[in-house]
Amino acid sequence: LPLRYPPNLTPRLTQPPGREDDKSPSFRTMADKNGSAYGAPAGDTDFRKTWDLDEYAAKAKDREAKEKEEAKARYEAKLAGKKYHKPLTGNETFTQARRNVLDLSAQVGKTQLVPAGAGVGKRGRGAGFYCEPCDLTFKDNKQYVEHMNTPQHLANTGQTNEVRRATAEEVRERIEWHWQRKLDLEKEKATSLQERLALREEENLKEAEERRKKRKEADEKRRAEKEAAEKVKLEYGEDVRIEGEHDEDDMMAAMGITGFGGTKKK
Repeated sequence: LPLRYPPNLTPRLTQPPGREDDKSPSFRTMADKNGSAYGAPAGDTDFRKTWDLDEYAAKAKDREAKEKEEAKARYEAKLAGKKYHKPLTGNETFTQARRNVLDLSAQVGKTQLVPAGAGVGKRGRGAGFYCEPCDLTFKDNKQYVEHMNTPQHLANTGQTNEVRRATAEEVRERIEWHWQRKLDLEKEKATSLQERLALREEENLKEAEERRKKRKEADEKRRAEKEAAEKVKLEYGEDVRIEGEHDEDDMMAAMGITGFGGTKKK
């Protein structure tokens, strides 16, 4: 049981004599009950976030009213055999062609932390292709791409299911733009063809020059070898054996072959 004191015996913590100026927490009197142990007022809690209860109560009331209206509309649509669609707010834009490229391979080879129940259903962020406006996750890219064109996704991204009808002037400008683009492509194609032909001609000239250089080096090498052999014969006579000159005759002699019956031309 808690210890209770009579009203006239309530304990009070007082400072001992000679310690009146001591500001340590151990010697503070109960008269300083509005202060904290560190000298700051106990009610100084401005660092904490404050909440306007009336404001958030009004927001909760509005949310509940919208949820009731949506539930009623869904029920009426179900009774009529129709599919419920979110009502338009008036700020939607016409449906436009998607201009950004869907990077479906961005998550390949990556590790991602997902909630424990992410593998069940499509609602919420999970492992797969996540659509932030609709808060849905799809397990394969085919479902994800098909979802991009659904009325649900268009409504959540602020688009209607209608496409703005182009005027005759806009159609004429578009046709002129395509015609000019076709002419520019043909001009670029002709220019590129000429550039490719010129580049090919330059490469052919380089290859021919390289072959000519190799033939010249080979001819000079053979000429130098021939001159060196003739010089050796002049210095040492005809009996000098040049390396590699009589290899065929030596091989035939080792095999016991004297000839093939022909006459050797001298």
